[in-house]
Amino acid sequence: MPQKDLKKYWRTNLKYLSILLGFWFMVSYGFGILLVDELNAIKIGGFKLGFWFAQQGSIYVFVIIILIYIKLMNKLDEKYEVNE
Repeated sequence: MPQKDLKKYWRTNLKYLSILLGFWFMVSYGFGILLVDELNAIKIGGFKLGFWFAQQGSIYVFVIIILIYIKLMNKLDEKYEVNE
């Protein structure tokens, strides 16, 4: 792979990571800590939504983000012909 393509590949990978980890930070820190009082006004299954995000939501979102990252990286690997 030429050096120019390698840099584009890596830049795109870092862009994906930044966006996905930023979203995870927003969910785990923003919803679980900063907005917990506002979210606690909403109840799901008898539990306050703020509590749910702090305890479970960020974990579920992280697993979903991992699956999204896998899909994005498989497409990126195919684009730059570095897939296995």
